[in-house]
Amino acid sequence: MSEISITSRETHYRGKAFDVERVTFSMPNGKQPTYDLVVHPGAAVVLPIDGEGNILFVRQWRLGAEQALLELPAGTLNAQEAPIECARREVREETGMAAAQLTQIGSFYLTPGYSNEHLVIFLAKGLSPAPLQQDEDELIDLVRIPIQDAYQMAADGRIMDGKTLASLLLAEGLIR
Repeated sequence: MSEISITSRETHYRGKAFDVERVTFSMPNGKQPTYDLVVHPGAAVVLPIDGEGNILFVRQWRLGAEQALLELPAGTLNAQEAPIECARREVREETGMAAAQLTQIGSFYLTPGYSNEHLVIFLAKGLSPAPLQQDEDELIDLVRIPIQDAYQMAADGRIMDGKTLASLLLAEGLIR
């Protein structure tokens, strides 16, 4: 693909979880389109498996869906935080369990057409109780689902969260 270069960036909004920039870039055909870009610090997603072969999910209400969704634990990276440290923190905050073993199994861009949010996925094993205080804006229910049932729920539409579906796909050969 021919080279594309960004010619200008201007922040139009600064928010709690992301910023929005107006970005103009130069294309090989001479056009200079302008787009809005959601600028996100990135996130970690954790696929925790307990000793009985269950995946630990969280159910929480999501504004964009206007309903509670079944998801894998995940969270936004803090400034200068490595994805594995974020994963270590989030699994404790959202499930109350610490992982003796965290293995990175992949990564992906959530919606690269309008956001730079990059998610790093970790498989968590060797779980033991070690809760951390949940974020004040989270109301989370922990749900344990056998691995095979979780994949059936993904296939039949009962799991609708994109990061969870992508993470299950990346982990399938390792856990099924």
